[in-house]
Amino acid sequence: MLNNNKKSSTLKDALKKPLDFLSSVCYIWWLELKSTVKDEGVLIFFILVPLAYPLLYSWIYNNEVVRDVPVAIVDLSHTTSSREFIRDFDAAPDVKAAYYCNNLEEAKELIGKQAVHGILYFPSDFDETLNRGEQAHVGVYCDMSLMLTYKAIYQTAQAVALEMGANKVKNHSFSFTERDEELNTEPMVVDAEPIFNTTGGYGNAILPGVLILILQQTLLLGIGLSAGTARENNRFQDLVPIGKHYDGIMKIVLGKSSCYFMVYCVMAAYITMAVPRFFNFTMLAHSSDLFWLLLPYLLAVIFFGMTVSCLVRYRENVMLLVVFTSVPLLFLTGVSWPQSNIPGIWQGLGWIIPSTFGVRGFLRISSMGGTLNDILPEVRALWIQVVIYFTTTCFVYRFQIINARRHAISHYQMIQDKIKNERQKKRQNIASGQE
Repeated sequence: MLNNNKKSSTLKDALKKPLDFLSSVCYIWWLELKSTVKDEGVLIFFILVPLAYPLLYSWIYNNEVVRDVPVAIVDLSHTTSSREFIRDFDAAPDVKAAYYCNNLEEAKELIGKQAVHGILYFPSDFDETLNRGEQAHVGVYCDMSLMLTYKAIYQTAQAVALEMGANKVKNHSFSFTERDEELNTEPMVVDAEPIFNTTGGYGNAILPGVLILILQQTLLLGIGLSAGTARENNRFQDLVPIGKHYDGIMKIVLGKSSCYFMVYCVMAAYITMAVPRFFNFTMLAHSSDLFWLLLPYLLAVIFFGMTVSCLVRYRENVMLLVVFTSVPLLFLTGVSWPQSNIPGIWQGLGWIIPSTFGVRGFLRISSMGGTLNDILPEVRALWIQVVIYFTTTCFVYRFQIINARRHAISHYQMIQDKIKNERQKKRQNIASGQE
């Protein structure tokens, strides 16, 4: 009987610490989840923005291309060549010759009124220069506020100019057969076929990277707001409160991170698997490859956000820290700007941001049909970030726990000093009354 009692007590002692640790982790997870639901700001960035913002952004670029973009024509040449150029230009499906102006000033007024999105300008010597065999110039002015309209106007004008130039070469060449004309005007036939972005639009090119960036930015904003709320609700503006469940670094880090990871597993599945199919974007990724990419990506972003959250003193600070970085971080991924043309210092800065490798990996498996073996460098880089940022998070919360204890001890000593002073005053009053 004694041996059985000893064994049972030993087993209880052995299980007590793991069970206490697990209960503390679950308690912190529950508090973090409850504060997420109750805090309107955190709820917006954790739930509403990831649900609504990808839909809004995808809907804006859902058409991929624009049709019948209005253009103002300024023809100072008034010749057969300029009219032929305008006729071919207007026949294209992407643009429309909407207005004919006498000078550039009239056309500028139309752009100011948003009646047109571009200007096609023919100088007075256009026909003479062209027929002399010299290089003629056609001015194309585009409104750069909308990239889709700029692309439609510029590419249409370029295509018409190349076609007209080829026809002029045929007329001035001494060719005897049609084959000779083809060799003189187009010695090498180039058949451009888009491999990955088959529609040639901005949706398939940019939006997959933007969706992954949305995961990071909303997660950072939510974690930052939660940290700001914790400081504002704390008497000493500490990130960690004093309590029996908050006496260990691993308890706090695992409890908080498990809450964020649980929420964003659902958000990541929705953004990467549902949204592209809603708007018919190219989606070639297999679910298993997507899982092994998103797992380190979410963990890296969570621990990165928990590390950065130590800088947040008030809820409003996180907006200043995170929101303005969205566009620069998109450029650093190499999606909207060629990676080979990014300076080394900026590429080095991009290596410390999880979205850099997350966006590149997602594009390779979703738009280019790659597999897990094709994105191993990105996955390894993300796991390295997980280890690094988990370590920095532990250091940050260790410092916060020490600060919280120091503030609590100093507050306790201050109260003890006040009690001692009050007792001394009472004793002095009693002594003076007896005298």
